[in-house]
Amino acid sequence: MNSSIAIIYYLAIVVPIVISIIYDKRDPVKSLSWILVVALIPFVGSVLYFVIGQSFRKRKMFKRKYKTDSPSNNKLVSRQLYKINSPLLNIVELPMYRDIATLLLNNNQAPYFQNKSLDIYADGKKLFDKIFIRIKEAKSHIHLESYILCDDMIGTKIADALIEKALEGVEVRVIFDDVGSWQLKKAYIKRLEMAGVKIRPFMPVMFPLFTSKINYRNHRKIIIIDGVIGFTGGMNIADRYIDGPKYIAGIWRDTHVEIEGGSVSTLQQVFLSDWTFVSGEEIVNDDKYFPNYERCDDGVVVQIATSGPDSDWAAIMQVFFAAITKAQDHIYIVSPYFLPNESILTALKVAALSGIDVKIIIPNSSDTKIVYWATRSYITELIKSGVKIYLYVGGFIHSKMIVIDGVFGSVGSANMDIRSFEDNFEVTAFIYDAKKCRELEEVFKADIALSRRVHLRWWLKRLLLHRLYESLARLMSPIL
Repeated sequence: MNSSIAIIYYLAIVVPIVISIIYDKRDPVKSLSWILVVALIPFVGSVLYFVIGQSFRKRKMFKRKYKTDSPSNNKLVSRQLYKINSPLLNIVELPMYRDIATLLLNNNQAPYFQNKSLDIYADGKKLFDKIFIRIKEAKSHIHLESYILCDDMIGTKIADALIEKALEGVEVRVIFDDVGSWQLKKAYIKRLEMAGVKIRPFMPVMFPLFTSKINYRNHRKIIIIDGVIGFTGGMNIADRYIDGPKYIAGIWRDTHVEIEGGSVSTLQQVFLSDWTFVSGEEIVNDDKYFPNYERCDDGVVVQIATSGPDSDWAAIMQVFFAAITKAQDHIYIVSPYFLPNESILTALKVAALSGIDVKIIIPNSSDTKIVYWATRSYITELIKSGVKIYLYVGGFIHSKMIVIDGVFGSVGSANMDIRSFEDNFEVTAFIYDAKKCRELEEVFKADIALSRRVHLRWWLKRLLLHRLYESLARLMSPIL
């Protein structure tokens, strides 16, 4: 009887799922991973597939028109594409990375701007101190978007500051991810709403509808003040970014940037598009939300790029790949969740084998066990190709940062993993500025000082059980 039930289950559930995976025409590695999971552990695998496995990328639920498709943005992008090869460009770094700037203009409609300033924050306390100053200075509006919004000490202080401004008549809008902020109490939300703050969850997950939503999360971190000041990077709204994680000894290291200038308009476009998606409210007052920016011929050149399941191209991943293959001297990468796709992995190994100095910092301890073991599964092949791997032992490193040849860098929400490349809604600032990239390199060197380099002889002596964990987790990496 039990065997008959098993056969019926296979015929009724497992076989249709496998057929669905095959017809979905996804990446073969990802498809095979799902088929393996569903076939070997049918019940658990089937549940996982329905929860996080179905591919809704570019389907109707994500068919929303970005404000970056507005006539004004398209006109600016067309103009920049026209003059990108012009010798009149007086920016030192941009011509060196003209092809990447062109790539982002084409695949993401992402214009570049020479901004008045860009400040780098590698310390959570200093960042939040500055955020509170900027919130206090707000006169028109405050837009805040965060994957994690906690009602802990820092979250309460943020709420207090937003409520104060809302009562003064400043427009305040907040987006939080419903899965990332699953512990956020209704009382916290109600308190903000009572004061006039408009707050919405991104794609709320409610059974039985959760199966179509839980896998696609808004991982962006954006704060905009009056359309003039913008923050983005890896830090969420939570105490851990100041006090460190409770489950790991040491600090919680992350990197964020504050921008003043034209690139804030792109952050604003991203936020307002997300706001329309979560609230249905269409924002049309361009003069209020998109003020004129002072021309800054010697400013910091930045392109803000987005990616997500509604994008035609995996724009952020494509730039990572292009920048790695373009490197001439060195590549420095920090990523808390390092699960590269085959293109990025090959690019890194080829760069190292070609004599490029490739250094990658990953956590020695992680907040996600299966990702921790999957990340470690890449270490051996990378070291053998010449990549230098460092395990951060100063706490937990959550920074998402790349610096190449000291003239091109990125800081944002996107990890070097398949989920950030394909499933999550992400935002990243790409920086074309030697001075700012040197600052990022100083941050990287400070992180190296709190890291332990992984040498092959030592690494090959690790426990066989750990190797088994790594191998099993590696099988799951395409679907994590």
